[in-house]
Amino acid sequence: MPTRISSQYNNRQTQNNLRRQEIQKAKIDNQIGTQSKISNLRDDPLAAGHLVKYQSYLSRVNNFEKNAQTLSDKFEYREGYMKNSLEVMQRVRELAVQGANGINTAEDMRNIAVEVNELLGELLQNANAVGPDGTSIFSGTSTNIQAFDAEMGAVKGSIYPVIANVRYNGSIDKNLIEVDENKFIAVDNAGNHTFWAENQRLFGGRDASDWQAQEDSVVAIDGQNIYIDEGDNVFVLVSKINASGIAVKASVDPVSHGLNLATTDAHQLWLEDLSGSTLNELGIIKDSSQKPPYNIGDSVRLSGGSLFDAVITLRDALFAGDSETVGGSALMGIDSGINNLVNRLAKSGSEYERLEKDILRNSSVALNVTEQISREGDLDITKAITDEKALEHVQQATLHSASKIYSSSLLNYMR
Repeated sequence: MPTRISSQYNNRQTQNNLRRQEIQKAKIDNQIGTQSKISNLRDDPLAAGHLVKYQSYLSRVNNFEKNAQTLSDKFEYREGYMKNSLEVMQRVRELAVQGANGINTAEDMRNIAVEVNELLGELLQNANAVGPDGTSIFSGTSTNIQAFDAEMGAVKGSIYPVIANVRYNGSIDKNLIEVDENKFIAVDNAGNHTFWAENQRLFGGRDASDWQAQEDSVVAIDGQNIYIDEGDNVFVLVSKINASGIAVKASVDPVSHGLNLATTDAHQLWLEDLSGSTLNELGIIKDSSQKPPYNIGDSVRLSGGSLFDAVITLRDALFAGDSETVGGSALMGIDSGINNLVNRLAKSGSEYERLEKDILRNSSVALNVTEQISREGDLDITKAITDEKALEHVQQATLHSASKIYSSSLLNYMR
């Protein structure tokens, strides 16, 4: 079929070719400007799909690395205060041994007690330490409050008020920090774990042999929920507590038939009725209006104290000149506290080392993913500039040719 030629034919063809060249050049210019070979999904759909996945994963990896680095910094501050507390307790132990030798005068023991009291203040200061971000280090997840409160009182032998009791204000909840894909580190900053001295034992004073749950209920022991079904008796409750995996063992007292609880490591028991009133019915805690950890029932006997309790016992025995208590229960409590603090330090150190490994791994993964992103999306700048120059030459040649044929008309074809 013959091609129809008009006077506008050459002009339209030339303009069409020039527009197509301009589009190609603009695309290359945009790629050079953005340093990316993919401006639109249609440029390379497969590479664009990979690129979106790689960029999303890189963002997550960078967040994991940032989480691990931030947590590592916090662990450094926390460990520093724990080490200083350990040094304080070691000095307290030296003074306890010195005060228990039986040859000190009453004045000598009072002088030792004064130093122990100052060390108690230093220990409390460490426990109430605040990090560089202004949050409390040892108050669990309640980071905006002071971890411990001190109650002042008079002690025989001291001419001024001293710390008579220390109470924990924080929580026992743990923060879960993601340091890898679906991998978390549980951060335990509870001060009533770190600054505790002895395993705690609770002896229920109420006969539970005839107790039976009247409804489904939930109790929480050290933050772990224990689900109780209607009709359960105290032996079923004991079995459920022991099977829960928490660091607490339950039993029924063979004499009083009450519920007994004992921690398997040094920390303060945290008991509450989340629904129902099981623990209240058993006489273990007061009603739900009282919050843990100081909601223990009046009929309950409780043993096992904190580092502060151990140091207070030592100081008071020194003021009283009671060398038997100094070398007995006071020294034993201090030794238990030092052992617990050493264990907590070891755990904190192992968590810090794990975080350092996580930081290195995430940094390496980020480099690998960045390389994959570069492979899929980065522009070969040398090739792009070469293509751009080639298009410029083609465009100049097209314009030169156009200038020759624009003067032609239909009469040129009719000669």
